[in-house]
Amino acid sequence: MSAYARLQERLKQGGTVLLDGGVGTEILRRGVYWRGHGLERCPEIVEAVHADYLAAGADLISTNTFQLTRRSYLNLFQGLDHMRRIGPPGLENRAAELTRKAVEVAKRAREKSQRQAAIAGSVSPLQHCYRPDLVPPDADLHREHSETVNQLAAADVDLILLETMNTVREARIALEAARAARLPAWVSFVVDEKARLLSGESLAEAVRAVEPLHPDVVLVNCAPPEDITAALAELRRHRSGPIGAYAHIGHYNPPSWKAGFYPGFSGTEAWPPERYCGVAQKWLALGAQVIGSCCGTTPDHIRALKAALAERQPARA
Repeated sequence: MSAYARLQERLKQGGTVLLDGGVGTEILRRGVYWRGHGLERCPEIVEAVHADYLAAGADLISTNTFQLTRRSYLNLFQGLDHMRRIGPPGLENRAAELTRKAVEVAKRAREKSQRQAAIAGSVSPLQHCYRPDLVPPDADLHREHSETVNQLAAADVDLILLETMNTVREARIALEAARAARLPAWVSFVVDEKARLLSGESLAEAVRAVEPLHPDVVLVNCAPPEDITAALAELRRHRSGPIGAYAHIGHYNPPSWKAGFYPGFSGTEAWPPERYCGVAQKWLALGAQVIGSCCGTTPDHIRALKAALAERQPARA
């Protein structure tokens, strides 16, 4: 049985799946500059982050591919011709190359861990995850999400994790791309303090839009823990299948997410693993079968969640 099939079976039986925690923010916390997602110069650090989450007990690790697309590079130029004229040779293919490398790094960490964890190909909104007003036209969404999903499929990920989706429209199109690639898919929405998508759309609308495409899990993520709790309660009202949650901690201090290494920070310190686990217990009580943590969290948060889950259910083989 494949790693993902094992997780599916666990969910069908009413069990719980543990995600990993923040990947990009953990790489930053370890002193690696975000250029090239850390994959060009310090792939060993990215691998170590995956390895630490696996050692902490994660059942699934996500590839370090959030916002890793051709568009993320093209946005810095006037257009493709301008990129080719003043950029380094091959820059237009950099995202595809790094996507392949990101999956290789995650697989290497899994192989060394000797754990049967699943690897999720992380796919984000094409534009900034907190700016639903910037979502591109449908034709661009279809073309570019298909490109990213197909790259992840070619690298042989176990599933696609659509993360931090801020509009129903983009979530549905990205999910269509995953289905066209014949990959299992989970879709997660970023929410505000009113338990709505950042676009203002309701979770009821989001669930109605994605259900016909049969996502295996619908989640909420990348919001403060208290907002995730409110959104999860709303999600449960409209979704009968598996649901999940993973919150961020800390502050977004552009251009990077700061995760505990600047004066006055109140993220990881204000949300230590024990406090985070207390909120996660509420998510479990609300029916969440998939839990984890998002930006600013560490392997210690996942280790604490693993211990909390072990207290709630019988040991598994």
